[in-house]
Amino acid sequence: MRLTRSILSFLAMVAMVIGLGLSTPVAAQQGAPINPTARSVTEDQLLNALKPGSAAEIGGRVTIPDAKSATLIRPAGREWREFHQGTMHLIGGIAILGMLALLVVFYFTRGKIMISGGPTNRTITRFGSFDRFVHWTTAGCFIVLALSGLNITFGKTILIPLLGESAFAAAAQLGKYAHNYLAFPFMVGLALMFLIWVKDNIPGMIDVQWFAQGGGLIGKGHPKAKRFNGGQKMVFWSVILGGAVLSVSGWYLLFPYTAGGVLNLQFWNVVHGVVSMLLIGAMLAHAYIGSIGMEGAFDAMGSGEVDLNWAKEHHSLWVEDEMKKGVVPAAMQPAE
Repeated sequence: MRLTRSILSFLAMVAMVIGLGLSTPVAAQQGAPINPTARSVTEDQLLNALKPGSAAEIGGRVTIPDAKSATLIRPAGREWREFHQGTMHLIGGIAILGMLALLVVFYFTRGKIMISGGPTNRTITRFGSFDRFVHWTTAGCFIVLALSGLNITFGKTILIPLLGESAFAAAAQLGKYAHNYLAFPFMVGLALMFLIWVKDNIPGMIDVQWFAQGGGLIGKGHPKAKRFNGGQKMVFWSVILGGAVLSVSGWYLLFPYTAGGVLNLQFWNVVHGVVSMLLIGAMLAHAYIGSIGMEGAFDAMGSGEVDLNWAKEHHSLWVEDEMKKGVVPAAMQPAE
């Protein structure tokens, strides 16, 4: 009996050894056990990525060709959203409301700049029809672009309470289409403005003297100026350079696949917004001087003909040049 139990125990031990020997190659072929959650995002990783200033990026795994879709959290996107919904509002408020406030103060302290000698009812051609066409085409596009762009930044805050969500959605959609399509004639207008006016907008010492004397806006008297004075040259280069930046950044926003990634797209979006706000503020000042701020100024881009006394006071050197060309009769000597 005892012998039988010993034999059975021995046989069981041999069977166990043989079983282990046979299972080892199978385990070796299968490799280490797979943990399907080994690469899963942990709670600590999420918390660290949400800390301010963190540069971490949390991603998962996808089987589709677009590997970028695996990104779950990108702190740069959160920073962009905070800038767009916070800092951008501040920049826009200062640039636009600040400029409007300055213009109101200037109007009530300086008043409308009148023609010192009064109108003569004799005119001189300031801008031809093509010049005016380019100006108003570019200006008209800019106005629509500015309003539709401001709607993106301030629309939800200002217009939804006034129009309601449905009307705002329809207006915003229409503004989006207008913004996208009018960007192209705006860019063409910028190029034409540069070509036809750059030769008269090269800064020089005469412009330094113009600024030193307040440009006729501060104090009495009108400093000498050529076809474009120092202030107009500053506006010209603001439009050309600022418009060029808006064109490049806007191109990437229209065709985001050309931007080279989400981070680059966010960068160009911020540049586009900031430059737009600053340029809108500058154009408010330009529009003020060209309309209610100065007598006779609107005629330059209205009919193209300006009063001779206005031309003498604000662009005396240009009138002298026109007189030498025979455009102005010799009897109409420019004011000293």
